[in-house]
Order: sequence, then C-alpha cells, then structure tokens
Amino acid sequence: MKTQMFAVFAGLALLLAPSTSRADQSIEQVYEVYCVQCHGLQRNGTGVNVPALSVKPRDHTDAKSMGDTPDDELFKAIKEGGLAVNKSVLMPTWGHVLSEDQIKGLVKYLRQVCKCGK
Repeated sequence: MKTQMFAVFAGLALLLAPSTSRADQSIEQVYEVYCVQCHGLQRNGTGVNVPALSVKPRDHTDAKSMGDTPDDELFKAIKEGGLAVNKSVLMPTWGHVLSEDQIKGLVKYLRQVCKCGK
C-alpha cells in the first residue's frame, strides 16, 4: 500500500513539474511518468494502480488488440481520455498536460511497444 501511494504521489509530483522540463522529455520518459502507473513497467496493463481499478488497463504489448486500434483513436484516447473513445472513464485526459507532439509521439511509441506499427 505504501508503495502504491508513493507511486501515486510521485506521479502527481511529476505531473505538476514545470512544463519546460516536460518538453525536454523523451517519449519513453513521458510514458514512464504518465502511463506506467496503470499500464505497467512491462507495458502489459499490470501497473501498481491495477488493484485499485475496476477495469484492467490496456495491454500495450498485445499486437492484436493494439493493431486493431487506429492511430487516431489512440491519439484521442490519450488526449481526451477513455470516455472519448467509449473505453474506461478511469483513463484520464492528458491533453491539458501533454502537447500534441508528445501525444503523437506516444502513439508512435505504442506502435513500437506492440510491434504492430502502421
């Protein structure tokens, strides 16, 4: 429980960091900061927040599932949250935190993770 709380607070601290430092982050670092708590270090939907979630986060290593999802839907899910693409309301909106270029970069990164590039 303490580890989970630490992860949540660490994520919040990074979320509130000055935007100039976020702009300098690599896309993998962006994923590590904003996505790994739910999607996991292995990118397979087994992050530290999973026990507290009613819906398991998407497995980004699943080539079939990820390959069936168009890039524009991934972009919209990241920018506007899960509800915008008829997925879980637990997927937060990141459009107010991440730039459009960072979100596009995350979509490309997810294609590398799933080995299902389009």
